[in-house]
Amino acid sequence: MSHLDAVLAHLDAQAEPALARLFTLLRIPSISTDPAYAAECRAAAEWLAADLRGIGFDAGVRPTEGHPIVVAHDRAAAGPSALFYGHYDVQPVDPLDLWESDPFAPALITRADGLKEIRARGASDDKGQVMTFIEACRAWKAVTGALPIGVSLLIEGEEESGGKHLPPFMQANADELRADIGLICDTGMFDPHTPAITTMLRGLCGEEIVITAASRDLHSGMYGSAAANPNHVLVRILTDLHDEHGAVAIPGFYDGVPELPEALRAQWAALDFDASAFLGAVGLSVPAGEQGRSALEMVWSRPTAEINGMGGGYQGAGFKTVIPSKASAKVSFRLVFEQDPHKIRAAFRDFVRARLPADCSVAFIEHGSGRATTFDTAAPAFEQARQALSREWGREAAFTGSGGSIPVTREFRDALGMDVILAGFALDDDRIHSPNEKYDLESFRKGMRSWARILAALAG
Repeated sequence: MSHLDAVLAHLDAQAEPALARLFTLLRIPSISTDPAYAAECRAAAEWLAADLRGIGFDAGVRPTEGHPIVVAHDRAAAGPSALFYGHYDVQPVDPLDLWESDPFAPALITRADGLKEIRARGASDDKGQVMTFIEACRAWKAVTGALPIGVSLLIEGEEESGGKHLPPFMQANADELRADIGLICDTGMFDPHTPAITTMLRGLCGEEIVITAASRDLHSGMYGSAAANPNHVLVRILTDLHDEHGAVAIPGFYDGVPELPEALRAQWAALDFDASAFLGAVGLSVPAGEQGRSALEMVWSRPTAEINGMGGGYQGAGFKTVIPSKASAKVSFRLVFEQDPHKIRAAFRDFVRARLPADCSVAFIEHGSGRATTFDTAAPAFEQARQALSREWGREAAFTGSGGSIPVTREFRDALGMDVILAGFALDDDRIHSPNEKYDLESFRKGMRSWARILAALAG
């Protein structure tokens, strides 16, 4: 029996103690956004550090101006090294009345289809995912006495509340944290049977515009047509954001956006993705957006301009014949490849100003930005990890994109100069951030086995 086979057998034999350890961590209500739970956040950090010390890591709880960060090292193995990132904090549980059980009393639920799920706040995002990696390390050390590669862990406590203290911490401790490859588990499967490595994450640029015309709200009977209406101005500007083919019409918007490599396009086309089912699940049927693009392209590798909110005039019950003095909209841009969020913001503002009529003024409110992150899958570690996942799940693992953003991946690249393998085992129906969050028991058990295989693969 090889070392890897022995480690996998050990994980199977110790599945129940592993689940018990996860339940212990899930019982800690480490809600980072609420100051009332600061002590619980520290308790979660202390528990993780103690657990890691118990399996031979040099682990400690590092203070920040916010919640503490857990840092642990075991770099005894020769050869490559990895830095694993996760977070121990969780979202608030509101609305509590929609939970079917206490969100901090984890339970193993058997569903109608016979599958089992772990139900608790943080089960999927991110405590269950973090523990899959820690349990893989525990098994390697229990069976062989050592890890196959050097491993460090960075587990923060503010991912769900902005994470503003992590970037300066990483920059200040870059020499200590730097490794050959980063590992992040805060992602998911392509589908319940197909593992995935996320290699593309979109960036974000958020902007609010406020258009002002008259000095006060006006009676529409007395001033209608004669006075500029900010609602009309706003609608015209927002309508111009896209052309008749669904493309964003801001000049220069697609600078830095290449076409997909043909090999990646072919792999995505081979995935069993049903666009009709994807839209049907939310009550839609007709793809919008850029014509001639697949749904996967649009949500993984193409930039977007979306109107997230609008306001202007009377919006209460009943009717009020008023021309408002102000109208506003919140617009977000999801960015890809080398798009520069600062250039996008400036181009959008120029686009708005160019369409502003006389007697109207505009104010802009910035709502944050971040660049996209794309990793080159030609790097050997990506193929090693993909093959390891494929062997565990019995299906070819996919290199996928993500419509969302994980800002820490950019910090890995900018502060530490590292590529990152994003391999997680969450499912789309895990209800993260919502009542009755869950993590499939199979995701937990096969997640542990997957990380054990990845560690072996990275050792070469």
